[in-house]
Amino acid sequence: MPAPRSVVRATQQLERNSALDGLRGLYSGLAAPIDQWSHSDLLRSGLIGHALHPILTDVPIGCWTAATALDLRGRAEDRGASRWLVGAGLAAAGPTALTGLAEYARTVGGPALRRLTFHQRALMLKEMAKYLSERKDGLYRLSAATGATKSDSWIDIDGGIGTFFVYASKGRREFPNETFYVDGPMEAL
Repeated sequence: MPAPRSVVRATQQLERNSALDGLRGLYSGLAAPIDQWSHSDLLRSGLIGHALHPILTDVPIGCWTAATALDLRGRAEDRGASRWLVGAGLAAAGPTALTGLAEYARTVGGPALRRLTFHQRALMLKEMAKYLSERKDGLYRLSAATGATKSDSWIDIDGGIGTFFVYASKGRREFPNETFYVDGPMEAL
């Protein structure tokens, strides 16, 4: 089932709205350092020759294990050290998770995605859009709980789902049912 025309039209109007171009620049500026860092050798293990994630997991696990041991001792003088260890474990958890996600994407997710044809990928996007469409009411309730207005939620929820449908349709219509795409004519060498 294709996306409702009203959602497609609204999504296309948003894409053409030049007033939003300033926001694109703002978000691009904010995202650029994160994007560069996520592609760095540090996250992808290039600096040390093997995955960084398994090494980093020792930090939060070690901190939290030590904090638990101190708490179990029950001494008042250990409270400060225990709190410090919990905080250090929490501080290390973010980088640990990021390196794990990057490693998973590099070794599992990326290769699995590259084995799919463009049409298979498009069908996955369509299935995701259908899945989210069936759960829209819950998404609207969750959005309302954050204080968002109904129109804010509509842009985010229906607009986002509509974007999934549009990309799924374009993927099936504009790309071959192959794992690769030849961009332009052959070049003589």
